Amino acid sequence: MTLGPIPVTRTTSPRPRTPESELGFGKVFTDHMLTVEWTAKTGWHDAKVVPYGPLAMDPAASVLHYGQAMFEGMKAFRGADGKIRLFRLMRHCQRMAAGAPRLCLPALPPEDMAAAIQAIVRTDADWVPGAPESSLYIRPTLIATEAFLGVRPAERVLFYVILSPVGAYYGGGALTPVKIFIERQLTRAAPGGLGAVKAAANYAASLQAAVRAKQDGYAQVLWLDGVKHETIEEVGTMNLFVVIGDELVTPPLSDSILSGVTRDCVLTLGREWGLKVSERPIAVAEVVAAHKAGTLKEVFGSGTAAVISPVGELATEADRMVINDGKVGALSLRLYEEITAIQRGTRPDTHGWLTVVD
Repeated sequence: MTLGPIPVTRTTSPRPRTPESELGFGKVFTDHMLTVEWTAKTGWHDAKVVPYGPLAMDPAASVLHYGQAMFEGMKAFRGADGKIRLFRLMRHCQRMAAGAPRLCLPALPPEDMAAAIQAIVRTDADWVPGAPESSLYIRPTLIATEAFLGVRPAERVLFYVILSPVGAYYGGGALTPVKIFIERQLTRAAPGGLGAVKAAANYAASLQAAVRAKQDGYAQVLWLDGVKHETIEEVGTMNLFVVIGDELVTPPLSDSILSGVTRDCVLTLGREWGLKVSERPIAVAEVVAAHKAGTLKEVFGSGTAAVISPVGELATEADRMVINDGKVGALSLRLYEEITAIQRGTRPDTHGWLTVVD
């Protein structure tokens, strides 16, 4: 580890606690945060855990003007045995390190990032909720902080981590089937762009369509390819899976599709269970045809926040497809139960996905 021991300055003004039944998602934050500085001359330095509070930033900080910003999202869980477990810690750290160069940001070595995350979670361990469907959401963030006006990579960067105890991602609770609108005009990410990286800009690009969809009664949008708007890419902030006949299908990774960690879990488990699993292009026309033929059995999204999110309805301006009578599919349920049980330590972790915080 290049960061060395990480000092902790504990808060003298603890934040009020929200009852676990009222957490929601991403609205409550813990007492502390972790920060690490980087400069072109010094490299990574000054790692520390400090009381949660505002970041001091110059109005000319390049992140505010040129969008050099990216983040990760992962979770910690409190098991019935009281132990705190981080889910797929190294995979998330490796993904951030792999994506940072696309934004000309320095990558914190995955081993250092993993140690830093364990340090902040250990500090705020008593914030990790234990109620069903609850967890501690962890948000590592990388932003350019050098003050200058000019389009070039920043020479000063901040890595920081904040923590948020959360409940179910969607208000209706986990595994509530959602209605999704198929977006055929706007584009989330294009070939050669930032779609394969958790860049802040990707999420800004998604907001207009998402707002419009929610106004029309949909939970999110289904994003199509940025060239012809014919093949499926992602659903909301998640990877997408469909079950057609006996085949579990998801689009192949590309420079416009994020390499989802939960996506990898679904593929791994599906193959272990002997399912026919395919990573191949999926056209909207194929999904429509399968629905008409009665072979479209399930559609679901996968992601850190919701784990598995069943889709009960897909719609365009002209068509409305109800999936599995609007109910949770058997595979969606099985995947959700298996992944969440592994996360909480009630089923064997045969893949080494868990890191116990001691």
